[in-house]
Amino acid sequence: MSSNLHPMLNVAIKAARAAGAIINRAALDVEAVRISQKQINDFVTEVDHAAEQAIIETLLTAYPGHGILAEESGSEHGSKHSDYVWIIDPLDGTTNFIHGFPVYCVSIALSFKGKIEHAVVYDPSRNDLFTATRGRGAFLNDRRIRVSKRTRLGDCLISTGFPFRPGDNFKQYMAMMAELMPRTAGLRRPGAAALDLAYVAAGFCDGFFEAGLSIWDVAAGSLLVTEAGGLVGNFTGEADFLEQRECLAGAPRIYGQLVGLLGKYSKFAAAGDKAAVRQALADGQDAADDGQDAAADEATAHPDSAAEDTQTRPNAAP
Repeated sequence: MSSNLHPMLNVAIKAARAAGAIINRAALDVEAVRISQKQINDFVTEVDHAAEQAIIETLLTAYPGHGILAEESGSEHGSKHSDYVWIIDPLDGTTNFIHGFPVYCVSIALSFKGKIEHAVVYDPSRNDLFTATRGRGAFLNDRRIRVSKRTRLGDCLISTGFPFRPGDNFKQYMAMMAELMPRTAGLRRPGAAALDLAYVAAGFCDGFFEAGLSIWDVAAGSLLVTEAGGLVGNFTGEADFLEQRECLAGAPRIYGQLVGLLGKYSKFAAAGDKAAVRQALADGQDAADDGQDAAADEATAHPDSAAEDTQTRPNAAP
């Protein structure tokens, strides 16, 4: 820990490293980790719980009067009325972790009267420590970081997160991806939103967007982005986004271009934009249905031709 850092940030770093040690030990034999399912495709492990407990104990030992908002235990610990609230995701990217896919992190932020003041995102598999304090800049392993300097969307790498919960609007997300994919150098889905935001702050990717996120997914990463010179908000560009379940971040010029493309898909978009999106999605579904009907009619009209095609294709499945 550095003597130049704010004492509260130093405590957050200590807590993140303690959680990271637990995660790294478990990663040595990930198949032995006990897993339960909160809902479809939403997992929690004994490692999440142990890491969260280690974080909370470290924070409350130093600041017993502070509040806690944690992914697994909610507001069960700490003071319920403090202006200081630690916002914790002990293992962002749990699904990656349980598959041995090394893209996950610990995320810890401290808010004071609703504003994020300190942030730590720690990647234990790479020993990468991202930190920020409001007004003091953002850092990766003690090196100052800045968002990328790219200004053309066509040169940019954009990260995202795919919908995975029951009730998520898959068709709308596909439409958003269709807007972006031909206009960028690439679209990536690493699977840990806090780390995605840290990578935007470091300039490793140029922008990020995702819907359905909780405050513990974005609190720390959002401060990293702004302290690195970037912008973060909801899809329409509004800055008060932490609990709105949609997040858009990027270098300033790229952020503006992303808002222009994705703003109409926001739940806060104007009524006319929402109607246009609904109509476009409906037209797209009609076209898909027409294509399926045409293929079915063709197969019915020429059954021998279809069977012959299956037999003559060298790689056809039996």
